[in-house]
Amino acid sequence: MKSVTLYRPAMLENALDDFDRYVESFFGNSSLLPSARVFTHLPAVDIRETKNAYVLEAELPGYTEESIQVHVDGGTLTIESKQEDSPARDVSEKEGGKKEEKEEKIFIIRERRRSSFTRSFKLPENADPDTIAAHFRDGILTLEIKKRNESQKRMIPIAKK
Repeated sequence: MKSVTLYRPAMLENALDDFDRYVESFFGNSSLLPSARVFTHLPAVDIRETKNAYVLEAELPGYTEESIQVHVDGGTLTIESKQEDSPARDVSEKEGGKKEEKEEKIFIIRERRRSSFTRSFKLPENADPDTIAAHFRDGILTLEIKKRNESQKRMIPIAKK
């Protein structure tokens, strides 16, 4: 059976990220930690197979369509976001050229994070990368990856002689 599989290049950075997540899960957000680096959030993903396609659903609460990129390179499908947590102080320009300073965000507790992430998946040979369709609704990114017609199961009638 062919399926979409998680693509994990063997890199030292992945091992260090795993270690950082382990340490943070033990100590929490402590000022005692020597590293100010925040662990990379990897969105949860469900992948299912239908008769004609593979369907990938990724949980991305707090993200927008504009902050997410989906691309295919060869047989690898990648979902990524270069979005960082919003700054504590935000200055924007109003109509007429006047600058408006928004209220500074001071958190007492902060558990939700939006950070950059990259997730890659190796597509099976029978997947058609040219027909991938993406939809984003209610914080869920849905990708439908159609199977190639020649790879779908079909019945061959047996003729009588």
